[in-house]
Amino acid sequence: MKDNKFKLPEEWLKQSSYDFETAEALFKTGRYIYTVFMCHLAVEKSLKAFYAKMFKKDSSKTHDLIYLVKKVELELPSQHRDFLEDLNGLSVPVRYPEKIANLLKQYKKENIKGLLNKTRELLSWLRKLI
Repeated sequence: MKDNKFKLPEEWLKQSSYDFETAEALFKTGRYIYTVFMCHLAVEKSLKAFYAKMFKKDSSKTHDLIYLVKKVELELPSQHRDFLEDLNGLSVPVRYPEKIANLLKQYKKENIKGLLNKTRELLSWLRKLI
Protein backbone atom coordinates (compact mmCIF):
# COMPACT_ATOMS: atom_id res chain seq x y z
CA MET A 1 0.00 0.00 0.00
CA LYS A 2 1.37 3.40 -0.98
CA ASP A 3 2.08 5.93 1.77
CA ASN A 4 0.34 9.23 0.96
CA LYS A 5 2.20 11.23 3.57
CA PHE A 6 4.08 14.27 2.40
CA LYS A 7 5.98 17.04 4.10
CA LEU A 8 3.53 19.82 4.94
CA PRO A 9 4.13 23.32 3.58
CA GLU A 10 4.56 24.61 7.14
CA GLU A 11 7.45 22.20 7.72
CA TRP A 12 9.14 23.23 4.49
CA LEU A 13 8.80 26.88 5.54
CA LYS A 14 10.25 26.22 9.00
CA GLN A 15 13.24 24.54 7.39
CA SER A 16 13.58 27.37 4.89
CA SER A 17 13.63 29.93 7.71
CA TYR A 18 16.20 27.90 9.62
CA ASP A 19 18.39 27.62 6.52
CA PHE A 20 18.19 31.36 5.86
CA GLU A 21 19.12 32.11 9.47
CA THR A 22 22.08 29.77 8.96
CA ALA A 23 23.03 31.72 5.81
CA GLU A 24 23.02 34.93 7.85
CA ALA A 25 25.19 33.34 10.55
CA LEU A 26 27.64 32.03 7.95
CA PHE A 27 27.81 35.47 6.35
CA LYS A 28 28.73 37.04 9.69
CA THR A 29 31.64 34.62 10.02
CA GLY A 30 32.89 35.19 6.46
CA ARG A 31 31.91 31.75 5.17
CA TYR A 32 30.58 33.21 1.92
CA ILE A 33 30.56 30.06 -0.21
CA TYR A 34 28.27 28.34 2.26
CA THR A 35 26.18 31.49 2.63
CA VAL A 36 25.34 31.07 -1.05
CA PHE A 37 24.62 27.37 -0.54
CA MET A 38 22.23 28.04 2.34
CA CYS A 39 20.46 30.86 0.46
CA HIS A 40 19.85 28.45 -2.40
CA LEU A 41 18.59 25.80 0.01
CA ALA A 42 16.24 28.26 1.73
CA VAL A 43 14.69 29.29 -1.59
CA GLU A 44 14.48 25.67 -2.71
CA LYS A 45 12.57 24.68 0.43
CA SER A 46 10.17 27.62 0.08
CA LEU A 47 9.42 26.53 -3.47
CA LYS A 48 8.89 22.97 -2.24
CA ALA A 49 6.42 24.36 0.32
CA PHE A 50 4.55 25.98 -2.54
CA TYR A 51 4.62 22.68 -4.43
CA ALA A 52 3.35 20.73 -1.39
CA LYS A 53 0.52 23.21 -0.89
CA MET A 54 -0.47 23.07 -4.52
CA PHE A 55 -0.20 19.32 -5.21
CA LYS A 56 -0.55 17.80 -1.72
CA LYS A 57 2.59 15.75 -2.27
CA ASP A 58 6.35 16.13 -2.18
CA SER A 59 8.14 17.36 -5.26
CA SER A 60 10.66 15.18 -7.02
CA LYS A 61 14.16 15.21 -5.56
CA THR A 62 15.66 18.26 -7.25
CA HIS A 63 17.76 21.30 -6.46
CA ASP A 64 16.78 23.10 -9.67
CA LEU A 65 14.94 26.28 -8.71
CA ILE A 66 13.83 26.98 -12.28
CA TYR A 67 12.31 23.51 -12.55
CA LEU A 68 10.35 24.06 -9.32
CA VAL A 69 9.06 27.46 -10.44
CA LYS A 70 7.86 25.95 -13.72
CA LYS A 71 6.19 23.02 -11.95
CA VAL A 72 4.10 25.33 -9.76
CA GLU A 73 3.53 27.73 -12.67
CA LEU A 74 4.74 30.66 -10.60
CA GLU A 75 4.87 34.06 -12.26
CA LEU A 76 7.87 35.82 -10.75
CA PRO A 77 8.39 39.57 -11.02
CA SER A 78 11.41 40.24 -13.24
CA GLN A 79 13.78 41.15 -10.39
CA HIS A 80 12.99 37.89 -8.58
CA ARG A 81 13.15 35.85 -11.80
CA ASP A 82 16.57 37.25 -12.71
CA PHE A 83 17.89 36.68 -9.20
CA LEU A 84 16.49 33.15 -9.05
CA GLU A 85 18.22 32.31 -12.34
CA ASP A 86 21.50 33.68 -10.96
CA LEU A 87 21.14 31.79 -7.68
CA ASN A 88 20.28 28.60 -9.53
CA GLY A 89 23.44 28.95 -11.62
CA LEU A 90 25.59 29.32 -8.52
CA SER A 91 24.36 26.07 -7.04
CA VAL A 92 26.63 23.58 -8.80
CA PRO A 93 29.95 25.44 -8.41
CA VAL A 94 29.23 25.98 -4.71
CA ARG A 95 28.32 22.34 -4.11
CA TYR A 96 31.16 20.90 -6.16
CA PRO A 97 33.92 23.48 -6.62
CA GLU A 98 36.77 22.71 -8.98
CA LYS A 99 39.13 24.74 -6.79
CA ILE A 100 37.97 26.29 -3.57
CA ALA A 101 40.60 29.03 -3.85
CA ASN A 102 38.90 30.32 -7.01
CA LEU A 103 35.52 30.54 -5.28
CA LEU A 104 37.06 32.29 -2.29
CA LYS A 105 38.43 34.96 -4.63
CA GLN A 106 35.07 35.35 -6.39
CA TYR A 107 32.78 35.50 -3.38
CA LYS A 108 33.51 38.77 -1.63
CA LYS A 109 31.58 40.26 1.26
CA GLU A 110 29.88 42.96 -0.81
CA ASN A 111 28.63 40.52 -3.47
CA ILE A 112 27.34 38.04 -0.94
CA LYS A 113 25.66 40.73 1.15
CA GLY A 114 23.64 41.66 -1.94
CA LEU A 115 22.80 38.01 -2.55
CA LEU A 116 21.66 37.62 1.05
CA ASN A 117 19.42 40.69 0.80
CA LYS A 118 17.90 39.52 -2.49
CA THR A 119 17.27 36.10 -0.97
CA ARG A 120 15.50 37.73 1.97
CA GLU A 121 13.27 39.72 -0.41
CA LEU A 122 12.46 36.66 -2.52
CA LEU A 123 11.65 34.53 0.53
CA SER A 124 9.37 37.25 1.90
CA TRP A 125 7.57 37.48 -1.45
CA LEU A 126 7.16 33.69 -1.65
CA ARG A 127 5.85 33.39 1.91
CA LYS A 128 3.08 35.86 1.14
CA LEU A 129 1.87 33.53 -1.60
CA ILE A 130 1.93 30.34 0.46
